[in-house]
Formats: sequence, C-alpha cells, structure tokens
Amino acid sequence: MEKQISKIQSWLLASRPKTLLAAFVPVSVGSALAIHNAKFSYLFFVVALLCSVLIQVGTNFTNDLFDYLKGADNEKRKGPLRVLASGLISVKEMKTGIVLVFATAFLLGLYLVFSVDIYVLYIGIFCIISGILYTAGPYPLAYHGLGDLFVFIFFGVVGTMGTYYLHTQEITLTSFLVSIPVGALITNILVVNNFRDVDEDRAANKFTLAVILGRTFSKYQLIISIMISYLIPLILFLQVKSDVFSGWIFLPLLSLPIAFTTIKMLYTLKGEALNKTLELTAKLSAIYGLLFSIGLAF
Repeated sequence: MEKQISKIQSWLLASRPKTLLAAFVPVSVGSALAIHNAKFSYLFFVVALLCSVLIQVGTNFTNDLFDYLKGADNEKRKGPLRVLASGLISVKEMKTGIVLVFATAFLLGLYLVFSVDIYVLYIGIFCIISGILYTAGPYPLAYHGLGDLFVFIFFGVVGTMGTYYLHTQEITLTSFLVSIPVGALITNILVVNNFRDVDEDRAANKFTLAVILGRTFSKYQLIISIMISYLIPLILFLQVKSDVFSGWIFLPLLSLPIAFTTIKMLYTLKGEALNKTLELTAKLSAIYGLLFSIGLAF
C-alpha cells in the first residue's frame, strides 16, 4: 500500500476531502444571510472559508491520530482507509501536520480579528480547541457521547453565526435559525458513521451516542434532524418581526428526494454498504446548504 500511494496522496487522504464540504456550508449560509441584509464582504468570505477548511483538516488529522492511538482504527474498520493505521503517515509526521494546519488557520484568522474585533479571536480559538478536544485530551468528546453535540454547535451554530457576525458584527435570532439545518445535516454525517461503527467503537471503548443508546436511536435521530431542517425554511418565511424572505427560501425542498433515499438506505444497508449512505448524507448536507444559501441571498 505504501508503494502505491505517494506521500502527497496520503496527506490528501488524511484530510478526508469528502468531509470538507462540511466546512463550506456554514460559511456559505452565514454569508448568504449577510448578502440578504446587504452587509456582505467578499474578502471576509474567502478568508473565513480558508480558515474553516483548515480547521476541518486539522480536526480530521487529530481524529486520525487519536483514533489510531486509542485503537478505534484497526483492521476491522469498515470505513475508508486511515493513513496512520495503514502506515502511510507516521505518528510524528501527523503531529507536525496538525500543528502546521492549525497554526496556519490561526494566522489567517488574525486578519479577521484585526479587521473586525476581538470577539473573532475568541471564536477562532474556541474552534481550534474544540477541533483538538473532539478526540484528544483527558476527556475526548467523541468518546463520551458528546460528538454529535460538538458537531452541531461547532459546524452549525458557531460556524454559521460566526460567519454572519464577521460580515455584520451582529448576533440575531435569524442567524441562529439558519444555523440549525446546517448543524443538523452535518451532524447526520456523524450519525451514519457511528451507526456503521457501533461494534468497533464499543470494542475500543468509544462511547458514541450510537453505542450508548443503540442503532434504533440513531435512526430516529437522523429522521428528526432531517424533519427539523426542512421545517426551518417555513419558519423563516412566516417570520413577521425580523427578516423578510421570498419564496426562494423553499429551494431546499428540491433536495427532499435525497433525504428520503438517505433514510431508506440507513434502514436497509449494513456494514461497509453504509459507506454509500455516508457519502449520500454528506451530499445532502452540501446540496441543501447550496440551495439554502441561494434562497437566503434572494
């Protein structure tokens, strides 16, 4: 395997490219709401997106490292290839990569801090620390049933509201509402991943919600998250005291067939076949996010 995959390809694999859409969606939705309110900054959007992607990559690197060290990634794994478990990247190299990626994100973020205010620094530090503590530290969140909550808050609430704040220096009820489907659908990616890996995670003492509460709970969790996500556009449309949105806000409904297919696959597929469900769940998050962003902007 090492002879077939170059070092550059190994780092690309470690970055988990298919998950990087999760870094784009909150920045896109938060910026779209800023466009709606005529307070959009193109430069802020680009820098925020770069920081978001780098933090996502750094989090993925950290997950790869500590899942490997804790024994969660092994030969029984059903998911995609992991570079440490397969010997493509050493522990020392991964630690160096983690520091470089997070440091780059921090340095880029300083531009936003000096351009906006000190609160942006607090948001950035929170995001970086959270990315590390997801699987590292004395109480790794992902190993104690807190991974889902972390993803919802980090990618949904903080990512979306934080981006909106960059453009407007405002925290509003609407920015919170638009963050809900972002966080819910991105969290569903983790739900499917943990649903697939229940047996392996239990053996590695990784107590995800799927391990603690069972696969049936995970199915309901995914369905409820999807229902809430498609309810939010209606709530936004019916608001009378804040932002006014046109019928474009219902664009995300075009992604409903994908949502139904995702639910069906979770109920019918098992084992490695769930990798297809995982991929479709990520696509649903991205497509919904794109349609939602367009609807908000108009």
